[in-house]
Amino acid sequence: MSLVRSAALQNFRHCVDELGGDAVAYARLAELPSEALDSDDLLVDDRSVAAVLEIASAKLGCPDMGLRVGAAQELGMLGALAVAIRNSPSVADALECISRYMFVHGRELSLSVVDDPDRVPHMVALRYSCGEGRHPLPQATDMTMLYIHRMTAFLLGDRYTPRTVDLPHRPLVSPDVYAEAFGTQVRFTRDHADLRVPASMLTLRLMNTDSALRRLALRFLSARPRHADSSAVERVRAVLEQSLGMGGTTLSQVARVMSLHPRMLQRQLAAEGETFATIIDEVRCARARHYLTTTDMPLAQISSLLGFSQQAVLSRCARRWWGCSPTSVRRGAREDPGPSPRE
Repeated sequence: MSLVRSAALQNFRHCVDELGGDAVAYARLAELPSEALDSDDLLVDDRSVAAVLEIASAKLGCPDMGLRVGAAQELGMLGALAVAIRNSPSVADALECISRYMFVHGRELSLSVVDDPDRVPHMVALRYSCGEGRHPLPQATDMTMLYIHRMTAFLLGDRYTPRTVDLPHRPLVSPDVYAEAFGTQVRFTRDHADLRVPASMLTLRLMNTDSALRRLALRFLSARPRHADSSAVERVRAVLEQSLGMGGTTLSQVARVMSLHPRMLQRQLAAEGETFATIIDEVRCARARHYLTTTDMPLAQISSLLGFSQQAVLSRCARRWWGCSPTSVRRGAREDPGPSPRE
C-alpha cells in the first residue's frame, strides 16, 4: 500500500455534487474514509483515491471526471511545497524541489525530467510516476497530469509552450476534450505519462519570487517526517522552530507557508485544544533556555533570534516562564548544570 495526502481529492466532492452524485457513497465503495473528502492532510491509500474517481465516473456516466477534478484543484494544494515551488529562482530549481520533497504528499509519487521519448533534439519530458512498475488508473492520471500542466502554466505564463501531453491509456472522451483541457496535442496509449517541453524551459527564471518565504517553506519541508502524518500543532511548531530569527513568526505568515487561511489554521488548532499564541510561546521558551544555558550570546542577540522587538520583552517573558531574569537563568546554569530552570 502507498499512502498519499487526501489533498489529491481536493474539490472532488464539489465536482460530484455538481453532477448530482453522492461523494460519500462513492468513498465508501472505494474504502476511502469520508473525512478525506473535506481534509487535505489525511494519509490515505492511493488505490482508494484512484478507485473513487473511477467509481464516480461510472456511477455518473462522466468519463472526464479526472479532468474535471484536475481543473478544479487549487494550485496551492501542495501546501508548503507549492510555496517553495512558486518562489524558486528557476524552473530547474522548482523541479529539484519537487523531486526532493514530493514524499510529503505521496511516498512513491515522482515528477522527473527525462530525455525526450521521441528523441527530438532540444526537447525533454516531465514524467509523472506513481511508483516503479505501477500503472495508475486513467482517471487519476488525467487528474494529476492536468494539475501538473496547470501549475507549470501558472508559473511561466506565456513562456510555457508544451509540445505534447502523453498519456498511457486510451482516450476516455473525445481527443478534442483533452486538447481543450491541456491546450496542446494529447497522445494516448504511450509508454509513460509525459509532458513534453523544450529543454530551454528548464533555465527560465520565475518572476516575483520571495527568497525568504522559499527558505522558510524549505525548512518546514525538511523537518517533515517521511513516514508519518502530523497534527496541525506539530506542523505549526515545525514552522516556528525553523523560522525563529528569520522572520515568519506571525499567524498569517505561518498559515501562508502551510497554504491555509489564518482563520482555518486557528480552527484546526482549536480543534486540537491549542492556540497559536501558546505554541509560539512554548517554542520561544525552549529556544530561550537553550541560548541562555548553552551559549554566551548577548541578551540583545537572543531577543532578536526569538523574534522580540526589544530586549525588555525577553526579560518580561523570562520572569513569566521561570520567575527570574534571563541573567539569573544563565548564572544559575553555570553554577549548577543540573536540573533546568522551572518553566
